Amino acid sequence: MGTTRPYSPGDRGPEPEAAGETGGTPGLPPVDVGRAAGRQSRRLNLVGAAGIVPLARDFTREALHAWGWMPADTADRRAAAEDVLLVVSELVTNACLHAEGPEELRISSDSKVLRIEVSDRGSGQPAPRTPHRAGRPGGHGMFIVQRLCVDWGVVRTAGLPGKTVWAEVGAPA
Repeated sequence: MGTTRPYSPGDRGPEPEAAGETGGTPGLPPVDVGRAAGRQSRRLNLVGAAGIVPLARDFTREALHAWGWMPADTADRRAAAEDVLLVVSELVTNACLHAEGPEELRISSDSKVLRIEVSDRGSGQPAPRTPHRAGRPGGHGMFIVQRLCVDWGVVRTAGLPGKTVWAEVGAPA
């Protein structure tokens, strides 16, 4: 179910960032880590970075480890973690191909959902290719996001260029 709602039903938008700590993996850009009201979040600046898609996956994998999604002890948990990594890859790739490159990746998690946000300076509107043609190369990114996520959408800020494409994956049981 794709939407242009800025937030999923019941979500009141971004939570205020708590005073966070700075950390990260050596060789990766700095990571801001914040916690607010049971929600954990991390942000990765992608402006000028090289190898953006693998960088985004490694950043996400590190967060999934920190938040207990990995290593997965069941097939369902393993599948949920792999879904998150695939959605991150698709959203970042779309920003690279269609929106002058991503500016920031933000992921946040609570006990029910993991939210992925990719900000870029592009003006386009992401949408699954209709009709979806499984046998044709390319054009599957948003179809994959739509199939794997409980919801997704686009946020635009009036008067500013670009957008944030967000997607939510349900937390494993």
